[in-house]
Parts: sequence; structure tokens; C-alpha cells
Amino acid sequence: MSVATCRGLQFFCGRRKTIGALRVEQIKALPMKHCMVVDDSGIVRQVARRILEQLHFEASEADGGASALEQCQKTMPDAILLDGNMPEMSGLEFLYALRRLVGGSMPVVLYCSTENDVAQITEAIEAGASEFLLKPFEKDILQAKLSEVGLA
Repeated sequence: MSVATCRGLQFFCGRRKTIGALRVEQIKALPMKHCMVVDDSGIVRQVARRILEQLHFEASEADGGASALEQCQKTMPDAILLDGNMPEMSGLEFLYALRRLVGGSMPVVLYCSTENDVAQITEAIEAGASEFLLKPFEKDILQAKLSEVGLA
């Protein structure tokens, strides 16, 4: 079975493949999951975006909490990869503001930090983060976290 991507849709193409009791003889289009990367570091955003696209996610970027909230008001992502330590609006401030938005309870939020601080992790989970991710991270680790929250 091959996979192709076009205009935000993932196409699984199969010829006479059987799934359960069904025969798949035509193309099925499934919407790609959308993940927003919120980080003040352009390099981190670029690396995360590349990994997400390899995992068949549609990825968008925001360089801070304020611009991320603006984007969320237009289109709410399925997941948010959130830097906890940003200069203008911290990850926690963003989380509290996100969860107050219409539909803001829906996205899975992976809270990212360079510090393995139990108090910070606990506060992030209490503020609405779904999972914690220690930076820097690799594809396998991000894929495992996304799988744990039901997105990969």
C-alpha cells in the first residue's frame, strides 16, 4: 500500500488489499492531523516541522504564544508542540489562554522543556498539557509521545 499527500489529505492507495472483510480497490482520503509547533527558536521549529511531516502530519509554526493563539482562533490544530520557556508569553500562560478559547480544550498539547523539573511538569499538566517532552527530542521519541496520546 502506498501513501501520497495532496492538499492536506493523506491518500492510501491499494490494489485488491483486504482490510478485515472489506476489499480496498479505490483510493481513500483521510485528513492529515495538524500539529502546530510553538517555539521562539526557528531552528527548533524547523526540525520539529520536518519530523512531523515525516510522520505524515500537516505542520504549522508560531514563534510565540500570542501568534499561536491568533492561529488557534482561526484554525484549531489537533496537536500543539509547545515550548515551555518563551520570552513574551510562557508556555504555561499560553496553555491557560488556549484552554479558555472556544475549542481550546480539544488539542493535545505536548509541553516541551530543556529542564526535567518535576514542579514545572506538574504545573504544565495541571494547566492542561497532555504530555511532557524533554528537549532536544528525536523522531522516535516524538512519535512515541504522539502515539501515547492517540495521534500516531
